[in-house]
Amino acid sequence: MAKGTVNKVTLIGRLGQDPEIRFSGDGKAIATFSVATNESWKNKDGEVQERTEWTRCTVFGATAEKYVQPYIKKGSLVYIEGSLKTDKWQDKDGNERYSTGVIANNYGGVQILGGGDTSNQDRAGSMDQTPKTSEENTSQVTEDDLPF
Repeated sequence: MAKGTVNKVTLIGRLGQDPEIRFSGDGKAIATFSVATNESWKNKDGEVQERTEWTRCTVFGATAEKYVQPYIKKGSLVYIEGSLKTDKWQDKDGNERYSTGVIANNYGGVQILGGGDTSNQDRAGSMDQTPKTSEENTSQVTEDDLPF
């Protein structure tokens, strides 16, 4: 590892489609999906401009099979932590092509924050078992539920 360098990426965004799950030759799961992040700013005329950036993410092993596959779906709001990786290949015409994406960390690199199909999300939690925010906890409490 080169001294003084860092390759760390943190994304919070929504999946554009369900993850694709495949298995390597030795049977390890590989999940790939694209995450949309949004940015907005005002131009010199004061008009709001918006841009959506799509980032390809890859998750390997047990995290892909036991967490991504059953719980993360199109529209899910996710937190991704990992590193950038650029792949190089040749297309059918012999031209060199490059693709850069994020490889998620094995532990705590993928967390569900909300959205998408919520039927399984309460059971899924997150890989590092981060507690739900107070807003999420109180949204299901009604006055009838209070003991006083």
